Amino acid sequence: MNSESTVRSPSPWPFFVLTFGWTWLFLIPAALTGMNADALPVLVLRLLAGVGPMVSALLLIYRASDRRARADYWQRLLSPGRIPARWWAVLLLTPPLLTGLSALVDLVLGGTGLRLEAAASFVDRPLAVLPFMAFTLLFGPIPEEMGWRGYALDGLQARWNALSSSLILGVLWAAWHLPLFFIEGTFQAELGLGTLSFWIFMLSMIPQTLTMTWIYNNTHRSTLSAVLFHFMLNFTGELFELSQRADVILFGMWIGLAMLVITLCGPARLCRMRGERVPNG
Repeated sequence: MNSESTVRSPSPWPFFVLTFGWTWLFLIPAALTGMNADALPVLVLRLLAGVGPMVSALLLIYRASDRRARADYWQRLLSPGRIPARWWAVLLLTPPLLTGLSALVDLVLGGTGLRLEAAASFVDRPLAVLPFMAFTLLFGPIPEEMGWRGYALDGLQARWNALSSSLILGVLWAAWHLPLFFIEGTFQAELGLGTLSFWIFMLSMIPQTLTMTWIYNNTHRSTLSAVLFHFMLNFTGELFELSQRADVILFGMWIGLAMLVITLCGPARLCRMRGERVPNG
């Protein structure tokens, strides 16, 4: 028996309650100040809010789990050796490839495709991309994935199949971002509440979550794979700004990829590797 299969998966619901409670405790006051997102008090509140999934996961891991579960948690986050070679290409290349293909389709249809101003800003100072990458990695992918995939996904999959678990997690992951739409100056506020861009942002997280579950289940439950995939999503989105039509096309491509994974793998397992088992509760 795979040793990972004996690590107990706790209920994910306390994690969700703690995560929403922690994050919204800081984001709601930040929104009520009416100040810009870059104002120091709001910036501090946003930073504190962003670590909600990580804080919640660590609190639950160290309060309710045994030493073996804690070791498993950190090993899944820190060990690149869990990720088979072919899956490195999948998790690192999928976001930029889909983005580029969406821009190309938009160009063929007569659109503008993507804008390269952000990427071009690093041409004359290439080393400046390193702190930008570090910031993108530290403020989003790491603290979020230590909770969403690193803690909650196993608990969901111990109770529901991979598809249902992804749908639940995707909806909650999207809803977690809602207060950001009320803070002036955030990326979300610039999209606008209830706009087409708002719905693309929110609904895209569902097929993206299913894609991440597919990767997670095929990389020996690697939280690191989720961190890197999330990083590539954010990094690609920051560097290359799509036209609105290209955004719609990209959303369709995420749905298409998710449907392909479901079709090829089935909703229950999503192509989990032989010998790899999600822990039972």
